[in-house]
Amino acid sequence: MKRRCFLIALWWLSTAGFLGAQNRLMEALLGRPPEGYINREWIVDGEKRTALMRIPKELKESVPVVFCWHGHGGNASHSVHSWGYDKVDARSILIFPQGLNTPTPLVDKDGRFPGWQTAVGEQGDRDLHFFDAMLADLKKEQKVDARRIYSMGHSNGAVFSYVLWEARPDILAAIGPVAGCMTPKMHDFKPLPVIHIAGKKDPLVKYVWQDATFTAVRQVNGCALEGTEWAKEGVLVASLYPSTRGAPLVTALHAGGHEFPQESVVLIDRFFKENPKPVK
Repeated sequence: MKRRCFLIALWWLSTAGFLGAQNRLMEALLGRPPEGYINREWIVDGEKRTALMRIPKELKESVPVVFCWHGHGGNASHSVHSWGYDKVDARSILIFPQGLNTPTPLVDKDGRFPGWQTAVGEQGDRDLHFFDAMLADLKKEQKVDARRIYSMGHSNGAVFSYVLWEARPDILAAIGPVAGCMTPKMHDFKPLPVIHIAGKKDPLVKYVWQDATFTAVRQVNGCALEGTEWAKEGVLVASLYPSTRGAPLVTALHAGGHEFPQESVVLIDRFFKENPKPVK
C-alpha cells in the first residue's frame, strides 16, 4: 500500500504544474542528483565524503573549477537549486561538496548539523583533506585549468573559503564568500583576489565582522583604501578596491540580512572570469 501511494505521488508530481519545484522534490524522494549533476564519493580520513559535480559536455580544452560550499545546516542539493550558479556559468566544472556534522559556536554547539571547519587545524583538517582529494581526482580525470580554480560559499561555507585561502593559496585563483568572515584563528595569508557579498543587517555574521574582514583583505592584498563603483546587480552594489599586488577586492553590499542574494552568482562569476591566476 505504501509503495502504491508513493508511485501515485510520483505520477502526480510528474504531471501537475510548477514542474521546477516538483522536479526538485522528486529528486529528493528518489535520491537522484539534480539534473546535469552526478554524485561522487570518496573515503577521506576514514570518512565517506560526497559531492555533486557538474561536468560540462565535450571538454575540448582545459576548463575552470568552482568549489561551492553550503552553509551550516545546509546541503549540496539545496545549494545547487537555490543559488543557480549553473545558470550563469555553463563552462566550468562545478563541485558542490556535502559537509559532515560540525559544531559551531554561533548556531550549533553540539554539532548536530553539517558544516565545515572554520580554521586551519580544526577537526583534524578533514575538510581541507576532502578538498585535496576531490581536486586530485579531478585533475586525473578531466582537463582542469590550474590557473582557474576557485572557491565560493555561503555563511559557514564562506568562512571555509577563507580557510582555503589561508591553507591553499598557491592552488586558488580567487574566492567568493557570501555572508561570512575571517575568524580570529586566521592569520597567515598571501595576496589573492576576493569578492565578498555582505548584508548590512546580517543578524548572524554581523556586518561589523565582515567590514573588519574587508579591512584585513585590503591590507593583505595591498588594496586602495577607497573603492570605485564596479557593478550594480539587483539588490547588490559592488565596489572595486584595486590592488598593487594583483589581488583586487570587490565588496558587494545589500540592505538585507544573512540571505544568499540570487544576484551574487552573477557578480562572482564575472569576478572569477576576470581573475585567473597570473602566468608565472
